[in-house]
Amino acid sequence: MRALVTGGAGFVGSNLVRALLERGYDVVVLDSFATGRRENLEEVLADIDLHEGDLRSAEAVHAATAGAEVVFHQGALPSVPRSIEDPVTTNAVNVDGTMNVLLAARDVGVRRVVFASSSSIYGDAPGLPRHEEQRVSPIAPYGVAKLAAESYCRSFSLVYGLETVALRYFNVFGPRQDPASQYAAAVPRFITRLLRGEPPIIEGDGEQSRDFTFVADVVRANLLAALVDGGAGETFNVAGGRPRTINELAGTLARIIGADVEPVHVEARKGDIRESAADIGKAREILGFEPKDSFESGLEATVAFFRSAS
Repeated sequence: MRALVTGGAGFVGSNLVRALLERGYDVVVLDSFATGRRENLEEVLADIDLHEGDLRSAEAVHAATAGAEVVFHQGALPSVPRSIEDPVTTNAVNVDGTMNVLLAARDVGVRRVVFASSSSIYGDAPGLPRHEEQRVSPIAPYGVAKLAAESYCRSFSLVYGLETVALRYFNVFGPRQDPASQYAAAVPRFITRLLRGEPPIIEGDGEQSRDFTFVADVVRANLLAALVDGGAGETFNVAGGRPRTINELAGTLARIIGADVEPVHVEARKGDIRESAADIGKAREILGFEPKDSFESGLEATVAFFRSAS
């Protein structure tokens, strides 16, 4: 089976590319390398068909999509803070880019598009844990763009018969996550600082909660979403199933690494939500998804990766 992975040089995308190759897929990658990194694909370059191009280019997207049976649309301009600083580019890549993917998939006869959405679309809507039928209320432009892209996916499923599945990721972490970006997520930032003997920097009081999800579980969810009967036009939460505070994250990482340092707290970040927790019942029932990696084992594997890479 031929599969296109947009954003295949990124964090989730590069992990997904490896899983697809292991399962015998013919893999095409489309990436502009704006945030994706070539080194993420270094050892598999000979095994993939790499297209360097931007999601905003309809021509580049169509060329990469030709012949694909499944499209895993991981490509995006990530980060809530980045979207606050530059909402125009965030919208262009994440909304217009998704439109290009859907149009190309429709035109070349792709069977199914699996779209990487985000828990950020829930925003500050009341009610925990989050479930797919509740009202959404995104705060930052990033969440708004993901919601718009989700809506286009559903529209293309209903109007054009293109099978689409949207997966709402909750705080993914794991190997190949970029710690160097100014918009880096908490896990790679904390790990790199603790490995240097430096204290993790926590924005706010650290009691904000997140439903951390190991990347291997996200990859499994994508593979299930591509193959399962049913689910077309639907949206699913993908999460670890148990929220943890940022303070708990920092403490667990310090214990795994063996670092004896206290976190430094700074001003809370704009656009952040206070609590996040996912109900994954719908993904269990329809996709057959079940998280297999615990919070601790996922962090241990991530620390081991960063240690070996340093």
